[in-house]
Amino acid sequence: MTDLGKLLIMLGGIILIAGAVLLLAGRFHLPLGRLPGDFSYRGKNTAFYFPLTTCIIISIVLSLIFWLIGKGRR
Repeated sequence: MTDLGKLLIMLGGIILIAGAVLLLAGRFHLPLGRLPGDFSYRGKNTAFYFPLTTCIIISIVLSLIFWLIGKGRR
C-alpha cells in the first residue's frame, strides 16, 4: 500500500505542476493551443479540435526535461 500512496502523491505533484504551468502560460499570453498546425473544425452541431503542434512542442520539452533528469542521476 505504501507504493500506491507514493504513486498517488507523485501523480498529484505532476498534476499540480502542470496546472501551474498552464496558469502561467495563460498569464503570459503564450499561444499554446493556438499555434499554426493546431487543427480545429467547427460544423453546425459539432466541433473538433486537435492541437498537433502544441502536443509536439510539449513532447519535446518533456523529453528534454526527463533526459536532463536521467543524466543527473548517473
